[in-house]
Amino acid sequence: MTRAMAILLTIGATVVGGAALAAEGLVIRRSAHSVEKTISRLERAIGDRDLVVVARVDHAGAAQKAGLTLRPTQLLMFGHPRSGTPLMGRAQSVGIDLPLKALVWQDDQGQVWLAYNDPAWIAARHGLKEPAQVLRAMASTLEALADAATKP
Repeated sequence: MTRAMAILLTIGATVVGGAALAAEGLVIRRSAHSVEKTISRLERAIGDRDLVVVARVDHAGAAQKAGLTLRPTQLLMFGHPRSGTPLMGRAQSVGIDLPLKALVWQDDQGQVWLAYNDPAWIAARHGLKEPAQVLRAMASTLEALADAATKP
């Protein structure tokens, strides 16, 4: 393993391992449910808002198939072309951050967390000068989805 790879792995473990050390641009919420229940509640809330689930990735399941262990960790990719396409029309590089994603994982203490990228951070990352109301609407939707998934 190269020195650069070791540094990247260390940084990744720090970000994923502890919610207190969240990466810039992430919104992290504590969940009152298991990973499976949180991601299922999120998926249901996405459907209720006429958004589209693009993919559900079970990172722990993939690790297990490779003979490795990973605490429960799942990623849900979702969105709608009506929202994402105009953003990509202004800066196609935003496609790396779309569709939107939510990561749900269990930490080493058994606590479950949900994280997603802050829309303002996504816009800034790609140099988009989106109107504040567009970013507030996206953030509001993501917050409502996170509430639906994580609250008791």
